[in-house]
Order: sequence, then C-alpha cells, then structure tokens
Amino acid sequence: MRKITVLSMITMDGVMQAPGGPEEDLSGGFKYGGWTVSYGDEVFGKIMQEEMKPADYLLGRKTFDIFASYWPHHADFWPAVNEGTKYVLTQTIEKSDWKNTVFLQGPEDIQKLKQSEGPDIQVWGSSELVHLLLKQDLVDEIRLKIYPLILGEGKKLFDNNALPAAFVLTESHVTSKGVIIANYKRSGEIITGDIEL
Repeated sequence: MRKITVLSMITMDGVMQAPGGPEEDLSGGFKYGGWTVSYGDEVFGKIMQEEMKPADYLLGRKTFDIFASYWPHHADFWPAVNEGTKYVLTQTIEKSDWKNTVFLQGPEDIQKLKQSEGPDIQVWGSSELVHLLLKQDLVDEIRLKIYPLILGEGKKLFDNNALPAAFVLTESHVTSKGVIIANYKRSGEIITGDIEL
C-alpha cells in the first residue's frame, strides 16, 4: 500500500492559498500571494530539498493547472515533479501535454491508487482535494510549515468535514525566521476523557 502525505505551508490561522507568489492563485480576490517569500533560511532549504526528492503526486485540478504551467519550464529546480507521475482528481479535463499525467474521477480511484504498488504519493496545495482526503481518512502523514503570520482570509488547509483522527509528531524544527516545521503521522482514533484537576 502506498502512503499519502499532505505537504502544506500554512499561516497560523490555517491559510494555505498562494504561498509562492502574487499571481499564483487570485481566486476569491486573494491579495496576499507570496506570503512565504521573506521566511527562507538554511534549515528550511534543506528540508525542502528532502521533500522534493522523487515521488508520485496527487493534485487537485486548480493546483495541477498552476503546476503544469510552471514546472515543465523549470525542470532544473525540481526535476522530480516532472519525472514523477501526476495523478489529478478532476472531472473537467482528460488530457495534458505534461508527461506522466493520469486523471482520476473520484474518491474510489484514489482508494485504488493508494492500494496499488509504487512510490509514496505527495499532495501539494490542492485545498479541496485535501479536504476530501481528510474526510475519507486517506491521509497517512501531514507535513506542515507554519508561518508566524495571520491573513484572515484565503483557502484553508482544514475545513469542518475532516474525519476525527489522531496523529503523532514524528519530527519538528523551528527555523531562524520562526517557521515551525512539524511532521505528523496518522496514529489511531481520538481519545477523550476528563481532565483531572
């Protein structure tokens, strides 16, 4: 079985929209695109290099459109994303010129993909897809980069439809710019009880 890992850059209030640049995703009138730019450092760079090693990718259609217009022309920076298979959840497009692209129709296709043989699968961006994966309990790991800022608007990583699930922290770092990098692995069910005073 293949592992599905969600990788996301988020603000303290959970916004994940357009971290990379002003024109990345203007939907909803979002005006803070590129909010991560001033927070890079050596620790962050090393972790990003590790996460950009070869994998397969599961993307929502909007993120796929953004990636497909950019990464084929910047293969020297992230060659793995061009070589890996891109699985795209969509019902609106059926073909692409970007090599190694496969289109999926719904959650059943993702279930089959997860059960298949092959490399682990990374999910970048794709807020609506992440919501679906969390609702279907298909996420094995979440890798967060939490930035020390609040935007108050924009697409968020979590919505109110996620299936309750417990995770365990497997690795963490704090960069010199205050970015908290935290990796969580799915660990079981929620445990509830009373706090003893």
